[in-house]
Order: sequence, then C-alpha cells, then structure tokens
Amino acid sequence: MKKRYVIVRTYSAGVFAGHLESRKGQEVVLSNARRLWQWYGAATLSQLAQSGTSQPERCKFPEAVSRIELLQAIEILAVTPTAQKIIESVPIWKV
Repeated sequence: MKKRYVIVRTYSAGVFAGHLESRKGQEVVLSNARRLWQWYGAATLSQLAQSGTSQPERCKFPEAVSRIELLQAIEILAVTPTAQKIIESVPIWKV
C-alpha cells in the first residue's frame, strides 16, 4: 500500500514533508522526509500542501532523511500529487 505524503507541523521541531508511516496521538513517524526550513511562493502551509511552491529555487529544503520520529505534531496536511512533485523537485539546500 502506498503511504500518504503529508506535511507535518510540530510544536518546536519545525515543518516536515514525507510519507506518513504511523501516528499515535501527537507522535508521527515519517519516511523519506524533508525539513521545510524556508519556503517562498506559497502564503501558507495549506497552500503549499495544495499547490506546492511557485518559487522552488528560493526554498530551503535540506536533503531527505530515511526516517524521522516527530513529537508534538500539531498539524498534519494531506499533500496533493502536484504539490508533492513540486516539493520533491526543490533543489537540496546545503551550506
């Protein structure tokens, strides 16, 4: 079964996009997850989840990690297939 691609906003760890492996209360496990450190071209996370970003070259999304356990998730947004393709196509941000 294909895992849902979601955006998760946490209380203090930030925002992540990835495949939802599990959720128990506020604890969420994502696979192939990228931290959405900074984005442009979407006014809100809701817009990012629906449409993606219109300015992927300006976004700062580091490389994906294979698995992350997030505590204190306060928002989980379903991501459309179009938005997922755009998020995944954002160049890896490195310093």
